[in-house]
Amino acid sequence: MDITPRNPENREPISLSTQSKMTEAWKAKATAKREALSSLIPPEWRLPTPVPPPSELPNVTREIRRYLSPQEISITESSAVEIVTKTSTGQWKCEAVTRAFCHRAALAHQMINCLHEIFFDAAIDSARSLDEYYGNHRKPRGPLHGLPISLKDTIHVEGVQTSMGIVGWLDTVEGQSRGPHPEHTKRGYSSLIVQNLQGLGAIPYVKTSVPQGSFSGETTNHIIGHTPNPANRNLVVGGSSGGEGGLLALYGSPLGLGTDIGGSIRVPAAFNECFGLKPSTGRLPFQGIASVVDGEAAIPFVVGPMAHSAGDLVFCVRALLAVEPWRGDPLVLELPWRDEVFESTKRIFRGLEPAARLAFGVMVSDGVVNPQPPVTRALGEVVQLLRALGHTVIEWKPPSHAEALKLWRENCVIDGGTKFHNALSLSSEPATPTVFGNRARAPVDGSEVMARTVALREYRKAYLDYWESTADETGTGRAVDALIAPVHHGPPPAKGKVRYMGYTCAFNVLDYSASVIPVTRARKDVDVYTEGYSALNPMDKMAYEDYDPGLLDGAPVGVQIVGRRLQEETVLALAEEISSAMEKGDPSRL
Repeated sequence: MDITPRNPENREPISLSTQSKMTEAWKAKATAKREALSSLIPPEWRLPTPVPPPSELPNVTREIRRYLSPQEISITESSAVEIVTKTSTGQWKCEAVTRAFCHRAALAHQMINCLHEIFFDAAIDSARSLDEYYGNHRKPRGPLHGLPISLKDTIHVEGVQTSMGIVGWLDTVEGQSRGPHPEHTKRGYSSLIVQNLQGLGAIPYVKTSVPQGSFSGETTNHIIGHTPNPANRNLVVGGSSGGEGGLLALYGSPLGLGTDIGGSIRVPAAFNECFGLKPSTGRLPFQGIASVVDGEAAIPFVVGPMAHSAGDLVFCVRALLAVEPWRGDPLVLELPWRDEVFESTKRIFRGLEPAARLAFGVMVSDGVVNPQPPVTRALGEVVQLLRALGHTVIEWKPPSHAEALKLWRENCVIDGGTKFHNALSLSSEPATPTVFGNRARAPVDGSEVMARTVALREYRKAYLDYWESTADETGTGRAVDALIAPVHHGPPPAKGKVRYMGYTCAFNVLDYSASVIPVTRARKDVDVYTEGYSALNPMDKMAYEDYDPGLLDGAPVGVQIVGRRLQEETVLALAEEISSAMEKGDPSRL
């Protein structure tokens, strides 16, 4: 496919001198946006001196507290549930809570470049309105009354830009002077989920950084640069909801929303010691959220929460489902929160019901890239806990995950990257090296789309048959209740080394529900490969050679809890119970 730069008016090839001028133009536009963003940080919230380089200060998670008052620390390090309990009863003013999170988010951005949009003034105005409402009515406006919520930059907020890390999208609505619908003006519009959140009393205040086009496992774009991991700025924050992960790690947000098509919620959650939920398609509203693969229906993006606890994820999902989002998004299933499933799963896990045993599969490897030693140890710790609690654990030996990865690649960019590359052509910025689909390809014709859809359906059926067959191994009379799997083959790697996303992509292919919980941190003294390690293939060899115990020492490691399609209540219940049991450390105390 010919991708020679051409003039959009007459489609003639562009001369080198013209290309140079266009390069300077997009760089200037990116710089102007970056400077405009910085100018929105109030002078009193600006760092007095630049943050030392990562070589001198790799971890800034504690550094940020130096610039906060004791009250701000107390507010921002509270859970979402705790915050709403206090704002809903008048113990804390919504304005004070919002200001505290705006301040901490501003500091976080100066440390790790994690924000794309700042709208502190509008958020504080909303908080004042909520305080006035409470003062007049002595009750909260909704179940999320006064809760600040951060949003991935793909999620639209009226009056706020959505660039998605693409220079040509600045000052537009998804690259157009008007939005995709007539009522969407240049000022933009709010995604349905934002409308729902605001109706529940939540307060959006920032939008967080993404890779260019929101299509990469690490967060870098030409507008704000690179977002590093706050626990070790020599490592990546993950992607594509990378800014959300980094902001949460610095407690600049109590709860955030990300999107996920191949691991974009789960990888940043794991890399930043957070919790995250990738729901199945149709559970939460995606209406009005930007995507460079909009219209690709086989393996679509989903939206889901990221937080500091499983309980906060539950709190958010319950609230969102209570407003019946299927009334505003035709693709949302009419499936309210099933409290009986959630509570029953928790009771069985604790041994409080007759069927007081669960069965889990554990994926020790997907057969493509073996987990690095810290991930293997994390899986082992979870398995040990589950067995100590009396649950059954069997090794997971499903249909080929290499086939799942092939299906993911074939279905996600069926337009050959046309929309993404058209977006880049608006300013003539180049694709960043790490973004998926950075080379344009020919679009797939209708017959091939149909063939790929059939292959996807057949793979899902084979996987379902395997899952059902595990009833012969569990001893419970049922197939496994959930799967424990790596999120990534290793802890967060160095920049440019997010090479493989197969452990998450596979469950997008299957459309399974998956929650992430933090488990441990890498330890250079114990997490080592066995002598004479034999790699499975060139990709696995690369993962083995990338592993640096010294560099990764202390880096977060999480695991996925995977359920079948639309089993959000089950995976969230298990996320809450397993993480709680691991914190206690002693299974007998449950």
